[in-house]
Amino acid sequence: MGKTLMKGNEAIGEAAIQAGCRYFFGYPITPQNEIPAYLARRLPKEDGVFLQAESEVSAINMVYGAAGAGARVMTSSSSPGISLKTEGISYIAGAQLPCVIVNIVRGGPGLGGIQPAQSDYFQAVKGGGHGDYRVVVLAPSTVQELVDLTMDAFEIADYYRNPVMILGDGILGQMMEPVEFKPLNKRDSKEKTWATTGMKDREQNVINSLHMDPEGLENHNLDLQEKYAEITDKEAKSESYKTEDADIVIAAYGTTSRICRTAIDQLREEGIKVGMIRPITLWPFPADAFEEVVDSASKFLTVEMSLGQMVEDVKLAIDGRKPVEFYGRTGGMIPSVEEVKEKVKELVGGEK
Repeated sequence: MGKTLMKGNEAIGEAAIQAGCRYFFGYPITPQNEIPAYLARRLPKEDGVFLQAESEVSAINMVYGAAGAGARVMTSSSSPGISLKTEGISYIAGAQLPCVIVNIVRGGPGLGGIQPAQSDYFQAVKGGGHGDYRVVVLAPSTVQELVDLTMDAFEIADYYRNPVMILGDGILGQMMEPVEFKPLNKRDSKEKTWATTGMKDREQNVINSLHMDPEGLENHNLDLQEKYAEITDKEAKSESYKTEDADIVIAAYGTTSRICRTAIDQLREEGIKVGMIRPITLWPFPADAFEEVVDSASKFLTVEMSLGQMVEDVKLAIDGRKPVEFYGRTGGMIPSVEEVKEKVKELVGGEK
């Protein structure tokens, strides 16, 4: 199949259909509205269901119901909308149901603005809702990765019976790039014998996140942690860029990583050895990639469209062995190439 020029948000919608998703429940919010608009046109042609719910709370509980019946299902929203959905996400994680949630992040807190941001990192990777649960979080940096990771997200969700979140931002959602829809990379997931599809020829299945017996709830949580340990071991993913001889290693994801990549190329032309680790999974965090360069690099710099969230995970990965600095813009402001270069030069002791 050849490449097609698509807007990021619409590419997510088509990728979901290509992955076999036939159910979408959502509620409008900028800057992700092209996702439901696209699926409202496409899903009926695929015998699927598009439903605009009366609220975000309703939408995520419809996702809960469809996932409980074993369907491939997706919802999308943007920061304040995801906040409203976190109770349902906790229920879905507690009931061990697979689904895909897209967050095209905008600036906050509160209603904030509609400009791009990365200030939902804590909400996504530390658990925005209640309880000891985790959501797999994927962070694309191109429209092609929006496609590839959205398709992968459904496979990961089914394989582990766990929610998976695509964490993008308004720039990625609105930009247009050529994309290719490759065949689905299917995993050997177990048959959904747990799904509530009727009691014909089998015993009743119950989908629930309520455990009245404390010992039973503890055991349930221990089982969840065992699953999360397996995900951490097998699913952490990152890209390293020119880190082999880097004195300064930048950590950046999504849109910010594109800016940093340009800054790195220009700094190297000036003789400054800089590289980058781009986490593709934000949870599980790819700590091993930092372990590989912690001895050779002298300093680390985390660049984000927030006032410092992923930097905490970078510091945990480095564990005090090297300095970890931070540069960020917030409120919809975007770090420029020149700002990143200036910060790196400050770390190496001024202009070269």
